[in-house]
Amino acid sequence: MIPSIHKRGSATFGLLNYLYGKGTHEEHVDPHLVAAWDSFAPDPGRVQGADALATKRQLQRLLDQPVQALAESHRPAKHVWHLSVRAAPDDPVLSDEQWGEIARRMVAATGIAPTADDAGCRWAAVRHADDHIHIIATLVREDGRRPRLNNDAKRSQAEARVIEAEYGLKQLSTGDGTAAQRPTSAERHKAQRQGRERTAREELRESVRRAVTGARSEEEFFDRLAAAGLLIRKREAPSGDLLGYKVALPDDRNKDGEPVFYPGARLAPDLSLPRIRERWSADSDEIASTVTSGSASPTSASAARRRAATAAWVAIGVVEQGEDAVAAAYIATAGEVLDALAKTSAAYTRRELRDAATAFERASRSHVRAVRGHDRALRQAARDLVHGGPALGRGEDGASTAMAIDMLFFLIAAAAHWHARKGHAQQAEAATRAAGHLRNAYQAAAAQPLGVLYQRGRRLSRPVLQRQTAALHEALPGLAEQILAEPGWYALAATIAEAEAAGYDPAVLLADAAESRELGTADSVSDVLVWRLRRRADLPADAAGIPKNRTARGPAPVRPAAARTTTSGRRFGEESPGNTR
Repeated sequence: MIPSIHKRGSATFGLLNYLYGKGTHEEHVDPHLVAAWDSFAPDPGRVQGADALATKRQLQRLLDQPVQALAESHRPAKHVWHLSVRAAPDDPVLSDEQWGEIARRMVAATGIAPTADDAGCRWAAVRHADDHIHIIATLVREDGRRPRLNNDAKRSQAEARVIEAEYGLKQLSTGDGTAAQRPTSAERHKAQRQGRERTAREELRESVRRAVTGARSEEEFFDRLAAAGLLIRKREAPSGDLLGYKVALPDDRNKDGEPVFYPGARLAPDLSLPRIRERWSADSDEIASTVTSGSASPTSASAARRRAATAAWVAIGVVEQGEDAVAAAYIATAGEVLDALAKTSAAYTRRELRDAATAFERASRSHVRAVRGHDRALRQAARDLVHGGPALGRGEDGASTAMAIDMLFFLIAAAAHWHARKGHAQQAEAATRAAGHLRNAYQAAAAQPLGVLYQRGRRLSRPVLQRQTAALHEALPGLAEQILAEPGWYALAATIAEAEAAGYDPAVLLADAAESRELGTADSVSDVLVWRLRRRADLPADAAGIPKNRTARGPAPVRPAAARTTTSGRRFGEESPGNTR
């Protein structure tokens, strides 16, 4: 149940005229009273023609009587209070009697007409659709005093949670004011008329979010908006400094045929130009370093995905153990990585990744203000994904996509736990939904590369399998039997064999991969270990390109850990700068 307090007004009849009218798009059906301050209040919805207009005037005069009784100098300038209460889409259709009781509870909870207070404000609740009501009230009590409406929005939300529990309705979470603005009913009806799946506001929010992902400057950001086909209107100071921006869809027009522009801040709080600039200012040192060193982003999609997996792995530790402001920055940037991955992934994972990014958008903001700068590696990973270009759905691209999704799943799960600890109910629920979409995307992406590894594992000789089983029992005695019973064991065995052939100690590698992050919540422990081992040992994500006899031979001489290096040039086990693992 979603209560929403609207801006106060000064025209009682104007609001009544809307509530009892056909609606902007003739969406109002059978408008009528379900409750009021007086059970004998006139109902314009139950009379026709000229009588209906007269009855609306009568209702307006009755509602305004306490206001008109005051001297004109003492009347409030904005005396019309308006609350809409909407049921969730999955809720059953409530009766007029139920909506009437909900209205009485809402005016009591908000302070409009407290229970057992005969001198409360006058109010009326109008129903003109199955799923919601509107409550109109005038803000002068019968005794001439003003109502106490401090925190009326929060009190309506609290009462909604109680009503949901008592009526068996969908339990929603109370927001904290950081959510993006929901589309209005007019925007939803307009989208339906135009045959759009989403409103213009929602399409623009996603387009702007993707444009800012990995962008390093205002010029790059606005170039991406233009490339996406959006209309852009910039707001400048007299000095010429850029103050803000608005965007519009070319085919979204108002009644005068003009484009409907939305400011970035109206799309989402973190899409205002000042908030976007915070990301760029934190990147300035890194950009200068990149220019000086001549280093560049990975040129391939698979390299970008491996880098994203590594950055996500580091981020998990920060979210779990870091300071709140730094963790909040990593969580916000995780949304950029999801956007970039969705934008550049193959068709068979794109929809789930896009849904994951859309769901996580709500989890990317909270009242904990993010301190930017520490999250540079994760932002760089988002840039790499964008500049690495679209990934193929097979080979190293497909397998590295599965590796990246696997790591991101645990990062998003860590974000959900972080929000839950902070009491951010909406954000925790959004992150949990995003994790569900990532799980679906992972299953689609991992099927082929894990299938190849499974077949390789099945072909391993008995002595090799026995050696891998012994290493597993040595490294993970508490999980060994569970892993051996999983279908993914053979894929893990093949990965262990590859790492062993490359000179790594299987027991040390397994123990290190398991100790650095918990495994209890994994659907398949063996799957998780496959990607952790392949990343840590710098093995190709796609085993199909490895000669089949590589894992069939005996182990190579194990080099000392200090002598082994990764493809990045670091010694095996040496952390990248900023890694808190």
